[in-house]
Amino acid sequence: MTHTRALAALVGTLSIVACTSATHAEPPSKKQAKADGPREVAIVAAGCFWGVEHWMMKADGVVSVDVGYVGGSSDKVGYKQVSEGNTGHAEAVKIVFDPSVTSYDKLVSFFFKIHDPTTKHRQGNDVGSQYRSAIFPMNDAQRATAAAVVSRVEKVGVWQKPLTTTIEAPTNWVTAEEYHQDYLVKHPGGYDNHYLRPYTF
Repeated sequence: MTHTRALAALVGTLSIVACTSATHAEPPSKKQAKADGPREVAIVAAGCFWGVEHWMMKADGVVSVDVGYVGGSSDKVGYKQVSEGNTGHAEAVKIVFDPSVTSYDKLVSFFFKIHDPTTKHRQGNDVGSQYRSAIFPMNDAQRATAAAVVSRVEKVGVWQKPLTTTIEAPTNWVTAEEYHQDYLVKHPGGYDNHYLRPYTF
């Protein structure tokens, strides 16, 4: 945990100006998943998982989002180990969604709108490989789609810098501690350096 993030967690009221500016987009009314619809899982990482969870819950067709750690060499880790930046894990979110309402392509496109994918091993004030921008496909179809979306985002060029987003195997997922789950629901106005850009990919 960075000094800035630790302070924000203690105070519980810090918000990045970008998160509250009226110039930033809010998603339209969410299309709800069907109660009896099919389910699929997606895993992405985009910096501090508190904000990523908060914004991914706003995406169409999303049923649930859990925060956790993924991509490291062990499945026996917790927040303390991952925050030291030596385990290879990224702070990530596991998204359950209804593919009859939305698509993996649309979710990955939404992911690119809520964080800066050009800052390697960094998202805002949070620095370290655990804060990297990464996609963790669950199968070959998702991997092909993720690569296609990355290529499309690069061609659109709205970021004006090369993407640093990696596509990785979803190894050693570990669900984070309970106090991290729904953090911004439990602590409204808490630390979140993510926001939705009005980009079209």
